[in-house]
Amino acid sequence: MDPTALIIWLLIGAAAGWLAGQIMSGGGFGLPGDIIVGIIGAFIAGSLFPYLGLRLGGGILGEIIAAAIGAIILLFLLRLVKRA
Repeated sequence: MDPTALIIWLLIGAAAGWLAGQIMSGGGFGLPGDIIVGIIGAFIAGSLFPYLGLRLGGGILGEIIAAAIGAIILLFLLRLVKRA
């Protein structure tokens, strides 16, 4: 993986994690936490959306939205586990 692709991954992960943190709990998790949540969310969305037949289009904005939706799903599941 070249450095440019890595930087793009980190930026998309940070934006998606921050957005999911704002939607789910009213605050972010700090830069490292936002990046981790966003990247895991991108993996969730990347495996779940094709199974459901969903496409958000191409480009960075579509990737951020998809990763944010995946991160929201991740945070929701973590809250369910935490309450149990």
